[in-house]
Amino acid sequence: MTRWRPTVAEVDLGAIAANCRALRGLLRPGTAHLQVVKANAYGHGDVAVASACVDAGVDRLGVALVEEGVRLRDAGIDVPILVLGETHPSACKEVVAHRLTPSISTLDAVEALATAAAAYGERLPVHVVVDTGMHREGAPPEQALDLVRAVVDEGALELEGLWSHLAAAEEPDHPSIGLQVRRFQQVCEEVEAAGVEVPVRHLANSAATIARPDSHLDMVRTGIACYGLYPADRMRSLVELRPAMRVTSAVGLVRRVRAGEGVSYGLTWAPSTETTIATVPIGYADGFARPLSNRGCVLVGGKRRRVAGTVTMDTIMVDCGDDEVAPGDEVVLLGRQGAEEITADEIAAALGTISYEVVCSVGARVPRVHLS
Repeated sequence: MTRWRPTVAEVDLGAIAANCRALRGLLRPGTAHLQVVKANAYGHGDVAVASACVDAGVDRLGVALVEEGVRLRDAGIDVPILVLGETHPSACKEVVAHRLTPSISTLDAVEALATAAAAYGERLPVHVVVDTGMHREGAPPEQALDLVRAVVDEGALELEGLWSHLAAAEEPDHPSIGLQVRRFQQVCEEVEAAGVEVPVRHLANSAATIARPDSHLDMVRTGIACYGLYPADRMRSLVELRPAMRVTSAVGLVRRVRAGEGVSYGLTWAPSTETTIATVPIGYADGFARPLSNRGCVLVGGKRRRVAGTVTMDTIMVDCGDDEVAPGDEVVLLGRQGAEEITADEIAAALGTISYEVVCSVGARVPRVHLS
């Protein structure tokens, strides 16, 4: 697709691959590695990232939606793909047709998926989800065995996995982690005592993969760490990760603004002395959040520059003081320029959110440029 605006999100696939290998290095031999590429690979571009992960040795991929799994299959991705969210009955045929692995939390899902698989003459691998304390998905522990038996009793379904999700793994010493691990292990033991084999048990997300090896089991599911972002700052010493995304643009218009002259919508900012203002073609429609008005920073000429005035839908303005700035000069919104760096964690702190949201919020109209 032809593009004329200089605003892009560069994604370093070499960093993605290196992060996958670093995470894999934390695992015991025989522990499988699933990488989550939902939400367009956390904003990084799902097909390219999925391919890089597979080339780096990832065993499986995870998505939230059936649509996301279908997109990967249509792009030629052939490894097992686990759909983490509950499958709507209308999508069950697509799950079977595209060889996706669904997660099951309810008896209704068992029936719907079994019906779809039987219609195709297929035996569909499924993973049963157990709610060990997060209360987002899964069967309560006391009902998990009945759900497992329902799957086993369906000839069109094959019980491949059993999983749960940790609610507070970003705090490795949080008491809920040990409680959830024990609850999950108890369910696994009940299932095994009933004579049902579960080939793949998985519980650990990125944070637990890095900091809680007791939760690794048969497989781990990493998400944000693959993209070079840490679930918690304290984990930086445990594994070396490289941020994969760099968002850049270029200076558009340059003008001198007199002291006291207001800038942008609402005229909420005015310089105390005459200054140079550079416009940059990126705005809140692209994921540069409006709360960064008068607060956020970008990099121009290797220096931090403050956003001047209100962030608009398509444009921001930047105070460049008396430095020489010209149209076409590179502007870095996220990432490194020279010795300076704007990190996703820094932006998240300014917005009162987490780095996950920062990268996921980079808008669809910002092209992803994948670098080898």
